Amino acid sequence: KKLGLLLRTMSAAQQPQQQQLGAAAAVEEEATVGSYVVGSFPVQYGYDQAGVASVNGVGVGAMSSSSGVAGASAAADEKPRILVMGMRRSGKSSIQKVVFHKMSPNETLFLESTCKIQKDEVSDCSFIQFSVWDVPGHIDYMNDVFDANDTFSSTGAIVFVIDAQDEYIDAIDRLKVLVSGAYSVNPKIKFEVFIHKVDGLSDEQKIETQCDITQRANDVLIDIGNGNEVINIHYHLTTIYDHSIFEAFSKVVQKLIPHMGAFESLLNIFCNNSGLEKAFLFDVATKIYIATDPSPVDMQVYELCCDMIDLVVDVGTIYSDGPELADESAGFSEETAASIRLDNSTVLLLRGVDRRLALVCVLREEGMDRQGIIEYNFQRVRQGLQKVLSLRQPGAASPATGPQQLPGVLKSIEASLTNRQQQQQGAKA
Repeated sequence: KKLGLLLRTMSAAQQPQQQQLGAAAAVEEEATVGSYVVGSFPVQYGYDQAGVASVNGVGVGAMSSSSGVAGASAAADEKPRILVMGMRRSGKSSIQKVVFHKMSPNETLFLESTCKIQKDEVSDCSFIQFSVWDVPGHIDYMNDVFDANDTFSSTGAIVFVIDAQDEYIDAIDRLKVLVSGAYSVNPKIKFEVFIHKVDGLSDEQKIETQCDITQRANDVLIDIGNGNEVINIHYHLTTIYDHSIFEAFSKVVQKLIPHMGAFESLLNIFCNNSGLEKAFLFDVATKIYIATDPSPVDMQVYELCCDMIDLVVDVGTIYSDGPELADESAGFSEETAASIRLDNSTVLLLRGVDRRLALVCVLREEGMDRQGIIEYNFQRVRQGLQKVLSLRQPGAASPATGPQQLPGVLKSIEASLTNRQQQQQGAKA
């Protein structure tokens, strides 16, 4: 009886306090709801700081015109920005998790729908660092509440994801509005369309779907821009259940790299002088290839190279010390080397450029007779790549030795390999 009386007394004493807290919460909720715009996010909307890294110590805000975002935007201008957009449930978050967070494709089935703009700083790649913004499908990013100039002026590429297994008429209309608004602000933006979730389609259905989406998109985009300019949109068939999504993102990243043609030329001369069929410069953490020679990319060869990187990383992780286990590129260094002989007389060679970059080459088994020439040429190519990477590091180069000297560095390496080939031919003669 005493306990019951005590509980009733405590409950009566807490009721006025709970009523005051409830009234304060109602006032706060009313004020919060009043600041939102129906169908979009408020001007003062910010990221979930728990899941978003800051840039140079400054938290990056949302796509808004508020003054607090101006400093963050200026800090983030150094890195290319990739916006991943599309309709709801088209697979945007799954792509980001699989490519940049090594999530298993089957685990993406349990991902919740994205309700906030999520930003990832991709800094594992030594050559280029960029940020990927996952924009929820329900956001009206062309609404007046967002600052389109601030959003698209510093954007390098826009990846628009279309679900190939769903009705895509509305998605194409959304694409038209996006391209029209973004192109008017920044004509240099690269537009990439991922025709996603093609794993459930046959080869004929893939081709038909790609042709239909391409035709419909070109029809609605024909009147965008002035009469002399044509907006180039590139289309990719992708799925998270194979390496097609990695290859598609590789092509997107390559378009953000300066002097890409010089790197392709360097790898091309390396292949010609070494008897190689194919060469890839990989980012170890994401398996995105930064550069390759101009010959066409075979999907099976690309998958074999990715599997080889996974194998080397797994073996390196086993024999690495404790602090390195958390590093996705554990065990990689300039001394990393591996070779695999396949049953079809094909050999895969892997050589480490640094802790985050690796050069993977494909050649025939008889080409291993020239392994000494291959090793010499690789050393020269690695020295050139390391010099280029050191020049591109922020604050590492003075204006006299800045990025403007990159073509000269690459040309010197090309001349070195060419001279080596001429010396070898003279020795044979």
